Amino acid sequence: MLLLALFALTGARDPILVPEVSQHEVLVRQGFTGTELLLFGAILDPAGTRAARDYDVVVVLKGPTEPIRLREKSKVGGVWLNAASTDFRSAPSYFAVAASRPVKDIVDERTAAIYEFGTDFIQLSPIGEIDPQEQARFSAGLVDLMRRQGLYAEAMTGVKISGQVLYQARFQLPSSVQTGTYTAETFAVTRGRVVASAIAEVEVRKVGFERFVELFAQQQSLLYGLLAVSLSVAMGWIAGRLFALI
Repeated sequence: MLLLALFALTGARDPILVPEVSQHEVLVRQGFTGTELLLFGAILDPAGTRAARDYDVVVVLKGPTEPIRLREKSKVGGVWLNAASTDFRSAPSYFAVAASRPVKDIVDERTAAIYEFGTDFIQLSPIGEIDPQEQARFSAGLVDLMRRQGLYAEAMTGVKISGQVLYQARFQLPSSVQTGTYTAETFAVTRGRVVASAIAEVEVRKVGFERFVELFAQQQSLLYGLLAVSLSVAMGWIAGRLFALI
C-alpha cells in the first residue's frame, strides 16, 4: 500500500504550464506589414514551485482552418495547364511550430503526429477518396506553398528555457495573415511523453477601412462583386483614354 501511495503521488506531480502572449489582439489596418508574437510562460510543479526535472517545450501556433482546393500544374504542348486537383476540408491558414530541441530528439513520430509537432504532421482532411501517395504529394505541395508565403514555419530550436522555469518563443505573423482566432498550445515533454499542455489565444482582426471592406464583402457579396467589376472597367477605360491622349 505504501508503494502504491508513492507511485500515485509521483504520478500526480506532472508539471503545470502557465502560458502568456505578448499581445492577445493583433489589429490589421492600412499599411500593416506583419508583426511578431512573443509566447512565454513558466513550468511549475503542482505546489507552485520550480519544476524538479528538465522538460522540453513545444509550442504550436495555429490560425483558423478553412477549406482549400489545391491544383497541380502540368505542361502540355509547352503550355502549363491545371491537371490533377484535390480538396481539403480543413487546412490551417497559419501554422508554426517552435521547440526547445529538434522534435525527432524529443518524441517519436507517432506522438509527433498526434500533437502536430511539425509541418510534416499537419492533420489535413481530404474530401473524398484519395490515394495515400497522391495525398502525401498534395500535402507536401500545400506545405511548400504556404511556407513560401511565410504562413507555415518551423523553428526546432526556437524555444528558449531559462532555469527549468521560464520559456519563450517568437513567431512572425506576415502581412497576409487571415483574421480570426489563433490558438497557441504549449506542451511540456519529458522522456518522450507529453505530460502537460496549456492554450493561449490571440485574436487577429481588421480595423478601419479594411474592416469596412471585409464586412461589406461578406454581407453584400453580390453588390461587392458588381462594384469591383465596375471599378475595374472604369479604371481600364480611364487608363485607355489617358494613353490615347499621350
